[in-house]
Amino acid sequence: MNRYLSIACIQYSSTKNEILTLKNIKPFISQAIETGADLIVLPECATTLQENSIITKELAKPESENVSLQTFIEIAKSNSIYFLVGSLPIKVCNKIANRSFLIGPDGDILNKYDKIHLYDVTLPNGDIYQESATYTAGSKAVIATICNSIRIGMTICYDVRFPHLYWDLAQNGAEIIVVPSAFSTVTGPLHWHTLLKARAIETGCYILAAAQTGHHQCGRKTYGHSLIVSPWGKIMKDANKKIGFINCQINLDEVQKARLAIPSLSSKKSYSTNF
Repeated sequence: MNRYLSIACIQYSSTKNEILTLKNIKPFISQAIETGADLIVLPECATTLQENSIITKELAKPESENVSLQTFIEIAKSNSIYFLVGSLPIKVCNKIANRSFLIGPDGDILNKYDKIHLYDVTLPNGDIYQESATYTAGSKAVIATICNSIRIGMTICYDVRFPHLYWDLAQNGAEIIVVPSAFSTVTGPLHWHTLLKARAIETGCYILAAAQTGHHQCGRKTYGHSLIVSPWGKIMKDANKKIGFINCQINLDEVQKARLAIPSLSSKKSYSTNF
């Protein structure tokens, strides 16, 4: 019996003002709902991107006070859909988490995931990113369940460079892995498509990667190219650099077919080393 899921990934440029960003993206969310989407996925930094960690920390709110989160809860509830918020800066005691949320059709927060691998890098063009100056890293891998049986592994952006996380999610039942992102225009052209296709092929999972795109108010540039990738590594949809959304219907039976054809998840061997 086929198990189908209609999904949509929204692509846009977050501003410095979350209310403005919410206003900008609501039409795309509405259009995606009109197409019959069961699950809508937003990118990392879903409603704000700031110039520096000081501003991000100052503006961060607890979940109960986060305007964006409450807005998305209401959208999910009023439209009876699943809603994946790529990430929001959430204040937890004296710390800030880069936290993703999966909201159910009743408006309940079904699962949340704090980004494990923080983006601390110096790029070849001299750009320096120090995400750990803003956020505290998460320490728990998360698999959510929707539609009673469909299992979704939750990751965020830079996590995509750590294949062991994706392998663990797949071995523990994930059929879809979400990778909401705000990928650099320096690394994007070289790495983005390759990494996401590799994670799909290695795990036999669908990869849903909603991404930020364009030139942001804060001065940052992001690569775009939101992708939906099949368990066989085929790019089913690519948003390129456009603001808007991509959508398609996926068949979860294809996950099992890919894994039976190439059973790498069950074929791992132990080995010794001489180093």
